[in-house]
Amino acid sequence: MKKSDLFRGVFTALITPFTDYGTVDYAALERIINFQIENGIDGLVPCGTTGESPCLSHEEHDRVIAQTIKFAKGRVPVIAGTGSNATNEAIRLSQHAEDAGVDAVLLVNPYYNKPNQEGLYRHFRAIADSVSVPCILYNIKGRTGVNLETDTLIRLVNDCPNIYAVKEASGNLDQMTDVINRTPDDFTVLSGDDNLALELVRRGGDGVISVASNLFPKQMAKMVHSAFDGDYATAEKIENVFAPFFKTCFIETNPIPIKTAMAHYGKCREIFRLPMCPLEKSEHRDVLIKSTDDIFAAIERGEI
Repeated sequence: MKKSDLFRGVFTALITPFTDYGTVDYAALERIINFQIENGIDGLVPCGTTGESPCLSHEEHDRVIAQTIKFAKGRVPVIAGTGSNATNEAIRLSQHAEDAGVDAVLLVNPYYNKPNQEGLYRHFRAIADSVSVPCILYNIKGRTGVNLETDTLIRLVNDCPNIYAVKEASGNLDQMTDVINRTPDDFTVLSGDDNLALELVRRGGDGVISVASNLFPKQMAKMVHSAFDGDYATAEKIENVFAPFFKTCFIETNPIPIKTAMAHYGKCREIFRLPMCPLEKSEHRDVLIKSTDDIFAAIERGEI
């Protein structure tokens, strides 16, 4: 199997559900994971941005990853978010995830301290050298304040054989296309934005690490796999129905909107870990629920 076949498709950036007491709700997590797998998702990503990972303790972070692996039961790959702005912390998290049995680790750009490109190179190389599992780099300047330049990515890919992929959430399609064109054929490029997933596939990309699939795994998988099969008419039809929802998923800071929508439909409680909190504006809730209801109505009508 080629590297590019391992992490191709739609991978859900899982929310972390909490109980009324503010602890991780592992029963809800198990239900969410089963829902995902039963509806054809290609893989799971616990402890990413959508999982409120900066708000989890190290013990919670480790256990959420371990429990996700346990609940998945080998049915789909588990890609654990183990990045940090401190290299030694990211190494510890990654090594624990490897010991727990993950299929890959997802390593976000160091945030707040804004290293230069040489610092980024040394950071990611140190983590990759510390584990044997595949590493997926996560480039998101909007959250971290620093962009992983393509030259630096290419250097890392050449020097670290276990760097298999990148989650590109720069929002810059030109950069994403440059990454696709300049990396080896078996290197995987995943979109970090649902609204760019189809266009990225059209340009030779390999899928998406998705927020929207928390609630709609079946439809997101159908959109991307239809594109893989060359059926862009079906893929574009689904994308058009989902376009308002993609937008409202970021009407306030992720994961507040998607978790609010999931709570509305009984998938979890509407509880966040500070400094995350409920939607600030009531009109945002109205727009979010309408966009979600519209998708369910389209599904009921058999349109997607």
